[in-house]
Amino acid sequence: MLLNRDLSWLSFNLRVLQEAADPEVPLYERLKFMAIFSSNLNEFFRVRYPEIMALSLLNKKIKEKIENLEENIAEKVQDEIKTQLNFFGEILHNQILPGLKDNGIFFYYNIPIREEHHAEIREIFLSHVLSFIQPLYLDGKAGQHFLPENNHLYFVITLQESPDGILKQAIVNIPSEKIKRFFTLTPLDNYEYVIFLDDIVRENLVYLFPGQNILGVYSIKINRDAELNLEDEYSGNLLQKIEKQLKKRDFGPPSRFLYEEGMPRNLQMFLSSSFTVTSEEMFAGGRYHNLDDLAHFPSFGKDLFYKKHKPLSSSNTMNSGDIFKILIKEDILLHVPYQSYNPVLSFFNQAAVDVYVTEIYITLYRVAEESHIINALISAAKNGKNVVAFIELKARFDEANNIKWSKVMKDAGVKIIYSIPGIKVHSKIALVRKGNIKQSYAIIGTGNFNEVTAQFYADHVLMTTDERITKELLSLFKFLELRKETDNSKKMKFDALLVSQFNMVPELKNLINKEIAKAKKGMPALIRIKVNNLEEPEFIEHLYEAGKAGVTIQLLIRGICCLVPGVPGKSPGILVKRIVDRYLEHSRVLIFGSGEEKAQVIIGSADLMTRNLRHRIEVYVKVKNTNCKKELIHYFDLQWKDNDKSVWLLPDYQQKLSEKDHESFHNAQQSVYDLLSIQS
Repeated sequence: MLLNRDLSWLSFNLRVLQEAADPEVPLYERLKFMAIFSSNLNEFFRVRYPEIMALSLLNKKIKEKIENLEENIAEKVQDEIKTQLNFFGEILHNQILPGLKDNGIFFYYNIPIREEHHAEIREIFLSHVLSFIQPLYLDGKAGQHFLPENNHLYFVITLQESPDGILKQAIVNIPSEKIKRFFTLTPLDNYEYVIFLDDIVRENLVYLFPGQNILGVYSIKINRDAELNLEDEYSGNLLQKIEKQLKKRDFGPPSRFLYEEGMPRNLQMFLSSSFTVTSEEMFAGGRYHNLDDLAHFPSFGKDLFYKKHKPLSSSNTMNSGDIFKILIKEDILLHVPYQSYNPVLSFFNQAAVDVYVTEIYITLYRVAEESHIINALISAAKNGKNVVAFIELKARFDEANNIKWSKVMKDAGVKIIYSIPGIKVHSKIALVRKGNIKQSYAIIGTGNFNEVTAQFYADHVLMTTDERITKELLSLFKFLELRKETDNSKKMKFDALLVSQFNMVPELKNLINKEIAKAKKGMPALIRIKVNNLEEPEFIEHLYEAGKAGVTIQLLIRGICCLVPGVPGKSPGILVKRIVDRYLEHSRVLIFGSGEEKAQVIIGSADLMTRNLRHRIEVYVKVKNTNCKKELIHYFDLQWKDNDKSVWLLPDYQQKLSEKDHESFHNAQQSVYDLLSIQS
């Protein structure tokens, strides 16, 4: 009994959209949630929708052999997306646009342009936009070879030279990837005015087609399949293969053709044929596409955002400037973005110049475009230290940035280890060694080594000198450095760490079984888990078994949840909540047992998905430090109590908003910040 992962993910994206509809959320933050919803949906069509359509086209006999394949999944996905997009439109027209106007901002959104602005718009077009415009007729040879690029915006224009002349179709790019999407115009009547780049182009098409009648103008865009389609086993240079595939990605097979509602049917059919798009891939949309650009809507300096939380200083990192001296005395547990990410940056910066540091090891999955951490690694290599970076080239949508940095690091003398064939290294681990004094320092986190995302991703970072952890990390890094592929015939032994491909799955099963045994003896039994996604069938079955045995199970799942909660006889006592708020909930914390001292607390990189547990290199760490354990348990409990931004997940993909009790109002993210403020 499993829920469909795609319908479950769509319910998460609906939860994002609900934040945009919440009048208590500041107006510009609501615009950001609308942008996030749109960006998420773009990725869904590039990554998941092609697979959904492929499954839907299988014959009945093959479908019957696929376990947990939901009937009519393509139609259900399409219906849900249509419902959500209608909700998006209602929020925009009934709440956001009036809200902007109430705050002195007039947004030209599918309404006539005031006469006073026509000359200004024309000047913007002729001086700032026209040089990026490339009009093209779709009839004939040129049209046959034209392929709209992924996520680029275009107008399709129907033209006629004379009343009885032949109709022609032309396409004009809207260069939003080259210049800004929104322009501000001269204020009128105490209002600031904002206009889409799209409308600046639309209003000036006459300059592109002089002497012709413009009979119709319709906006379009295409999403293209983003999967790299690399085989599990590679031959030749992986870096070159991925670079070659990246160049093709924006011209891959169409996965969604979005066109402006009202486009004539004959024009739809013409474009479908021209761009090799099937009817199942065609979706009617609004006048404007790529509304993830709303994240960059002009603010005019207005105070319409969340009140800023200044990142807190961790008290134990402020007493001394030397991060390594602190770690000799005690472990450091950071909770970002509530606490400053500076200790992590200091860790690598100091390692780069410390004369006693001889080796640095790190895994890199998604790094910042201008990464201080990578610059520190480069400095360390130039200072004569042995720096080994395992960089994941197959981090979806970050491949190009990772390739860029891998080349820069390699040129500086960093030893680069690229992807193991068929396996992504998704773990967030680093190790610094002082060879002469035989001292090692480790970092294990739930989020990437990325100082930009650390400002709005809620994650945990453990920094430690625990010898059990540092020795096992060194063994893992040596394995990654020396092996060309995994060799399961000679498995390494881990105890302090849980490593996928090795001991992670059996260890997790063992921890669940211990709680089941407690429940059967009538003892208190408790499992608390916080991850981004829960999808792995075998792990879910173990949770079902625990629930039936009487184990209390509390799950905080931000995104995909294929477990069906609260079903009598199957999942009694299993409760699932989802939190969507100002920060992206990204941490992975697993707590087995009750009581701060006896509970087993684990943090790390892995979501509970088949790909993470069985097809990647992921690392969890058993947190042994008593204070760190207490903090993580308290952190989970604060989040579980949330009755402001949390929802209960129901067995039918629905989600029930928590009832806001104003006498015991509890916002988890604010509570965490307040608690850490007291401790700092």
